[in-house]
Amino acid sequence: MMITKTGTAKWQGGIKDGRGEVSTESGVMSSVPYGFNTRFEGGKGTNPEELIGAAHAACFSMALSKLLGEAGITNIAIDTHSDVSLDKEGDGFAIKTIKLTTRISGQGDEAKMLEAAEKAKAGCPVSKVLNAEITMDAKIA
Repeated sequence: MMITKTGTAKWQGGIKDGRGEVSTESGVMSSVPYGFNTRFEGGKGTNPEELIGAAHAACFSMALSKLLGEAGITNIAIDTHSDVSLDKEGDGFAIKTIKLTTRISGQGDEAKMLEAAEKAKAGCPVSKVLNAEITMDAKIA
């Protein structure tokens, strides 16, 4: 079974003076602004790194919940924060590090909770995404 979810982005203009909008298939995000100012200058709107961070924190937390349940942990509560670092690399930028900070609450063996967290960090789909095959269909309009 394959599940496909969709995100879209529109952009108009140059890198510094241009503006974009990002939306999700579910409609939770609809035409949310992004641009140079939201990515590098703290402007109002979103940016790719915080979207990756939110997706990673959500995916990790869900995977951890599953693994904790399988380990017999009950009364589970998970609070996860993801710091996505955009670093200067040559003439451009690269995401080189992502730090997950998670707080786990539950009843059961603490060693099993920490083991589950390590497994979720390595195994959640978003953790694996940078190793994914990336395909593209480019057309000139």
